[in-house]
Amino acid sequence: MAVGRIKDQKLRHVVDEYKTRLGHYVGVREIEIEDGSAEAVDALVSRHAKDDILVSLDSRGKELDSIAFSRFIDKLTQQGKGNVAFALGGKEGLGKVTVDRSAHVLSLSQMTLPHRLARLFLYEQLYRAMTLLRGEPYGL
Repeated sequence: MAVGRIKDQKLRHVVDEYKTRLGHYVGVREIEIEDGSAEAVDALVSRHAKDDILVSLDSRGKELDSIAFSRFIDKLTQQGKGNVAFALGGKEGLGKVTVDRSAHVLSLSQMTLPHRLARLFLYEQLYRAMTLLRGEPYGL
């Protein structure tokens, strides 16, 4: 789930390319949430991820390198407790309610990333994790 839409068609194309690549390994569904108040965003995230393992992406979260992230993904998939939902905030980030109810809170970087680029970065790292877990050359 991501707050906001990617309007730039070139960036959308690259995001979709990684989304398609990732789809060869796991089911992928992208939900774009309208930006609004923290309460409104929290409610939408809760509604869309009510039965999922929620992973919030927040600057205060734990940073992982690509190898550790792939191990994290592997652990989540081996638990077999349902779908994993990643939540990316908009300009204001994610609300406290969403972060507090998350099973995990991760940071993509200590640097501030525009939310559109954070989405691309997440898709690429998820794809990289899948290739690492399968010993494929892209991840190395």
